[in-house]
Amino acid sequence: MTDTATHLSGEKARLGAPSISGFTEEGENLSPLNAAEVSSPLGGDASKAHSHGAGAGIPDSSRAGRKTSYNVEDFAALTGREEDFRFTPLKRLGGLHKNELTGAAPEVSFTGAKAVTLETVAMTDARVGSAGIPEDRVSANAWKYAAEAKVLTIPADSSGEEVTVTFTGTSTEAAASHLVVIAEKNSESVLVIDHVGSAVLAQNIEIDVREGAKLTVISLQAWADDAIHASAHLAKVGKDAHLKHIAVTYGGDLVRVTPSAHFEGEGGEVELFGLYFADAGQHLEHRLFVDHATPNCKSNVLYKGALQGKDAHTVWVGDVLIRKEAKGTNSYEANRNLVLTDGARSDSVPNLEIETGLIDGAGHASTTGRFNDEHLFYLMARGIDEKTARRLVVRGFLNEIVQQIRVPEIEERLAETIERELAATDS
Repeated sequence: MTDTATHLSGEKARLGAPSISGFTEEGENLSPLNAAEVSSPLGGDASKAHSHGAGAGIPDSSRAGRKTSYNVEDFAALTGREEDFRFTPLKRLGGLHKNELTGAAPEVSFTGAKAVTLETVAMTDARVGSAGIPEDRVSANAWKYAAEAKVLTIPADSSGEEVTVTFTGTSTEAAASHLVVIAEKNSESVLVIDHVGSAVLAQNIEIDVREGAKLTVISLQAWADDAIHASAHLAKVGKDAHLKHIAVTYGGDLVRVTPSAHFEGEGGEVELFGLYFADAGQHLEHRLFVDHATPNCKSNVLYKGALQGKDAHTVWVGDVLIRKEAKGTNSYEANRNLVLTDGARSDSVPNLEIETGLIDGAGHASTTGRFNDEHLFYLMARGIDEKTARRLVVRGFLNEIVQQIRVPEIEERLAETIERELAATDS
């Protein structure tokens, strides 16, 4: 296995820059499917327009400097060389970054506590846009073409609420959707967002966790094999509020989930967990951003993934920004990947920016590798055959995320899914 881990505090620390001479953070070829959209060579002068390396000092060289806008016209057309899209195969994105998204959006259904409400409102409703601003062109395009928004409200001082919002795709014409989630003051609840069926969907999900509220969001990407899904989760976390966000991705042809969390008051806490399992040909991508803009907040990020089969590709990019005013911050992010077969590729990029030394702690880690031979030997030495031993190792590896869900039906569903995936590996 390869492992990199860093624990730092200091003024203006910038981590993740490549140390190999002549090699930029663009990687060896970005996504190979973007070659036709980028005619200039990598490295040299070409790298100067990129957000790292020779491009230092341009607007997106810091995560704080990235453009945000509700208007898609404010974002340049994508080429695949942008920091946010350097791993994404644009040709497989279904036109979500450039086409009119006028197809039929997935049907939305709602089950759960009666106290929680789900409304359909116009995009001009004051609550739309209250929790976040699009951070890339796909998100802004979804904002432009969403015909309406769904607003889910969890009432103040409620507790034990558990609800499910299901998006059921029935069309492969490019479409847009918008969901706003408001956890009012001192509420405590669990929200499951389930994505099933076939769709080509650009989606924005706003999450407003108000003062003292505790919200768990479990987003399941369980699409049919032909689905294309780009989803921006824009979260605002208030004073003494707690957001646990869990992304689980195993369905679809190309899925790109980009959660971001911004602290709006002291004492806030964010936990971002993720589990993904990629099969042959799948592209599963997760890009995270945690913005520590206020003092005395905590964040913890842990994503784990397994991948198998020819051209299975997973991407994880984690950005944590600790601004100068965010004294007393405590933050850590980690990504672990288990490659089960030849022909699969995992890209993992943890990034950490620190603008003040007055923090409690900050660090990041990334691990990608195959089975731990010592674990296999331990099990096989006790009479367990190799095939069963491998499956036990994978289940144990992923279970750290599964047990964070704490919704029995979802945990059982994921256990069955993992078993099916492992059965495919065996065959």
